[in-house]
This record gives sequence, structure tokens and C-alpha cells, in this order.
Amino acid sequence: MSEIFATTGTIAAIATAVVPQQGSVGIVRVSGLEAMQIAQTLFYAPGRQVWESHHILYGYIRHPQTQQLVDEALLLLMKAPRSYTREDVVEFHCHGGIMVVQQVLQLCLENGARLAQPGEFTLRAFLNGRLDLTQAESIADLVGARSPQAAQAALVGLQGKLAYPIRQLRANCLDVLAEIEARIDFEEDLPPLDDKAIISEIEKISVEISRILATADKGELLRTGLKVAIVGRPNVGKSSLLNAWSRTDRAIVTDLPGTTRDVVESQLVVGGIPVQVLDTAGIRQTQDQVEKIGVERSRRAASAADLVLLTIDAQAGWTAADLEIYEQVQHRPLILVINKIDLVQTCHDRFDVGIPNTIKQVVKTAAAQNQGIAALEAAILEAVSSGKVQAADLDLAINQRQAAALVKAKTSLEQVQATIAQQLPLDFWTIDLRGAIYALGEITGEEVTESVLERIFSKFCIGK
Repeated sequence: MSEIFATTGTIAAIATAVVPQQGSVGIVRVSGLEAMQIAQTLFYAPGRQVWESHHILYGYIRHPQTQQLVDEALLLLMKAPRSYTREDVVEFHCHGGIMVVQQVLQLCLENGARLAQPGEFTLRAFLNGRLDLTQAESIADLVGARSPQAAQAALVGLQGKLAYPIRQLRANCLDVLAEIEARIDFEEDLPPLDDKAIISEIEKISVEISRILATADKGELLRTGLKVAIVGRPNVGKSSLLNAWSRTDRAIVTDLPGTTRDVVESQLVVGGIPVQVLDTAGIRQTQDQVEKIGVERSRRAASAADLVLLTIDAQAGWTAADLEIYEQVQHRPLILVINKIDLVQTCHDRFDVGIPNTIKQVVKTAAAQNQGIAALEAAILEAVSSGKVQAADLDLAINQRQAAALVKAKTSLEQVQATIAQQLPLDFWTIDLRGAIYALGEITGEEVTESVLERIFSKFCIGK
């Protein structure tokens, strides 16, 4: 392993978030051969408490030289291999805050441990066979989950439900490779190779790879969330829509056009999908320099959004200014929101005259009255499920690294099929078949390089 992931020695790190006057408990985790010795050096357990694995001791953390009391704490003991890393692990459960946990960590470092690198505890769990690579990545997803569904998808991966089908596909490829190599080594002793059976098996594997590969965009959306920009002319009710949707007063609402000068953001969850909603400044021609900056930021936000909510005023109907804005954002997935529907006098008022027929999704709202929000969320989820914006599949949701490996495997299998069709010797069949086996092994970690591990685990927080 590289210096970044030198997995020797005993490591220590703070395993909980440290926020002044916020955390009630802080945990310092230690893993490695010297973990138990460090615990016995720093921790005093009064009475006849037994130092056994998977027991919690009550006592005091003291400086080993001065015997100065550092904290009243609990100590959790987990001896190898029954621990997260499959090494001896101890955890000091201290009072929260900054000073206490920092002092305890420093004492651990002074008495034989070194500071853990980001993700090093989980890296050791992987290298020691406690987890495969898909499970390790699921742990990072679980820590960073932004919705209950994202957390659930991470748990699915942590339970091995992605690793199992990948391992099965790899095993099937290995079986095919064994059949071919047996004919190469013992051609005279075995019946001829059934080419049709080999082709059929490779096609089955390719179909399953394609099925798993189709979840890549869905999984990415579940992890990163959906960015939605509310755009439109000034005073059509964009800020009122954000406030009604988020049930807050994030945006200032007045009858004066140009009130919103900058992009206002709110974080929501819609149908289990994290949604970042951006209320943008009204787009119009203006001489106000500050408003000009806000309008330009609105255009940039709309260009970067996964979904645009083009909002118009039901009283004014579709205007030339609305058309101009639409032409700027029509390249993005879009829902038309007709707001202030409560102010339209009769159902015969033609507020929809002139709306381009290229706009397929239309929602009517009365944001000031908190009406139409459910319909808006349903339209967003419909856009997601229809494929305009990719949705999340809780049964299986691969990440981009895993998707890249699956693409390599599928390409290799297609090359095997081409080689068979060209009636090339059996030795040529095995070359790309081994490539597919290696690519599938990269996903679970059976075949993995140091650079891949470094890229994956460097994204973890320290202490995990």
C-alpha cells in the first residue's frame, strides 16, 4: 500500500462529530495490536470490572505520567476478530465538545497510536475480509445519506445485495473460462466444445450486466439529489412558491418586482429524493446593476439545474417575456407552474393561451394559499419516473465507479462474442473473457489496485 494507506501499526481518531456545546458524547476509536495496551495505560476502571471483549467499563481517563484526571468515561472493548476492523478495537466514550476528545486523542497518539487516515478503519475492515468493496462504499453512502431512501439504499448495499449478483456473474464467467481452457489443455481427452452453449451463457451474463448497469443514473440521483430551479418573470410568485413548498419564510415576498436579488436555496425531500430548490431572481431587462447580477445568476442556476420550474402569473397569462425565458431554459427538463390560480376570476379566463405545445407538464398552484404543492411534487416525481430525470431504485443502485467496471465487463464479453463469430482459436476467446472477470472483480474488490483503493477511501471522513 502507498504511504497514504499504510495499514500497519495502531491507529486512532475521533469517531464522532465535534461541535462546541452541541455534542453530548464524543468517541475516540483505536484499532490495532496496541489498542488494548493503550486502553489499559489510559483508563482506570474502579472495582472488580472484568476486561473482557464486548464489555463496557466505567471509569476515568488519566494522564499516565501525571495521573491528572482527563474525563469520566466509558470504555468499550472489542477484541479481534469480533470488531469492525477484525483487529483489537477500543472506544473511549467521553463527554462531548472539543477539549476532552482532543485531549484523549492526543494521549492515544502519545502512547503508541498514530492518527488514522480518512477511511482507514473501513479500509482495514476491507483488507481483513470483514467487508467487500461494495459494502465499504455503502458505508460511505450511509454516512452521507440525505434522505431515508438514500439511507435504505446504502443499507441494501451494506447487506451485500449488490455484491451477490456481481460475484455470481464472475463465477459464471470463470465457469465458461474453465470450459474453454480445459479444451485447450486436454483437447484429445474431452468432447468438442459446445459453441452455442458458450454463446448462450455469455449472452445471459451480458443481459444481467445491462440490467444492473441501468441503475447507475438512478443511484447517482439518490446519492447527490435533484437540483430544481424556480425561474420566471418578476412578481409571478416564485418566492411565495418556495416558502409554501418549504413551509418556511426563506424568501422575502413583496409586491415590488425585483425583490429577490440573489439565489435563495432550500433543502427538501420529495418522494425520498433529496431536492435542492433554488428560488432565483426574476428574469427581465433592468438598469439596476445589482439586479442585473441577480438575473445573470438566475440564468446560470437554470442552466445547471436538473429540473426547471418555469413559473408564470395566471392573471397575466402567457406573455412574450415568458416566451423569452422559456427559450433560454427549454433545453432543460421543465415543468410549467401556473401560479396565482386563485386570483383568476372564472374558469373561462384563458390563462393558457399561447403556451407552447412542447411543454408537456403543467401544474396550477396558488402558492400564497399553500395550494397545489402536492400536485407539483407529483409532477416532479412523474418527471423522475418517466426518465426525464433519473429516479432511484432501492433494490439496486450502483455508483459511477461500479458502472465503469460493468461497462468494461460488458465490452469484453461483446468482444468474446465477436471472436467466436470470427472463428478464431480458443486462446483468443480467453483473453477478453479474463478481461470481463477482472472488471467484475474490481467491483467487489477481488481484483483491485492500490490507486482504486486510495481513490475510494480518501473520500471517507477520518474516524470511519
